[in-house]
Amino acid sequence: MKLSLPILSVALFLALPAYAAKVDPAAIIAAHNKLRAEIGVSKKLSYSQTLAASAQAWTENLKRTNHCQMSHSKPDGQYGENLFWGSAVSWTDGRKELQKMTSKQVVENWGSERADYDYASNQCASGKMCGHYTQIVWRATTKVGCGVAVCDDTLEQVWACQYNPAGNWVGKKPY
Repeated sequence: MKLSLPILSVALFLALPAYAAKVDPAAIIAAHNKLRAEIGVSKKLSYSQTLAASAQAWTENLKRTNHCQMSHSKPDGQYGENLFWGSAVSWTDGRKELQKMTSKQVVENWGSERADYDYASNQCASGKMCGHYTQIVWRATTKVGCGVAVCDDTLEQVWACQYNPAGNWVGKKPY
């Protein structure tokens, strides 16, 4: 039996899994609560659809008005916020494709800042960031919700998680 090339290529295309950046609430909660448990914060976070809707609206705004470049919203203490940006995968032949980032990888990226946080002095190592990590482990925080948007032309992605109550209050330790 002879299979024509157009049919074969359609069959192969349909067999490839589609990938779109998306938030997995269960993975978000598991990754956050794992980091909190590692340092003895037993209060587990829960997922907030209200915060998720706000975070999604913010990432869509960044897509529309800031070409997926990071910029914090103006929460005025209403909630805390972590942002993550991912570039497209660029190939030597000029092709670009969406970098496959999972919710777990985004949270683990923020969590990697633990190495740069000194609890005794409540400061980040010189020249390093650690505020994403301290927001994740902020003892008083009880809820998180996240969103992601992808710029269609560049395939860059921007993620946001919002936290309530907000953490990272100057002069206060996270736990």
